[in-house]
Amino acid sequence: MDSQDLYDELKEMDTQLSASAANFSHLHESLIGLMEKNAELEIENQHLRDRINEITEKMDNNSPRLSKSRKNLEKLYNEGFHVCSSYYGKRRENGEDCIFCTDIIYGKRD
Repeated sequence: MDSQDLYDELKEMDTQLSASAANFSHLHESLIGLMEKNAELEIENQHLRDRINEITEKMDNNSPRLSKSRKNLEKLYNEGFHVCSSYYGKRRENGEDCIFCTDIIYGKRD
């Protein structure tokens, strides 16, 4: 191998290394950008989760709790029986809903 071929090969290798270094630099910058975006999204997700928990807690505190007697009626209703005065104790056909029963269980009483 003469010195000209060696020089040409060395120059080609230098060009390839420069291209690889530029490619590596571009990939490194892209990775940094993705990591920053990921960190921002994680922070935003945590804020959204906190907000959801806050709203859920407010809803739980504002929603009325069923009394023990209404819970018993709800249990009977869920087992497939009417709890309304019109059909009390009769089995609900095919699990259909009864507006009278649900009003008794969940309706507001003053």
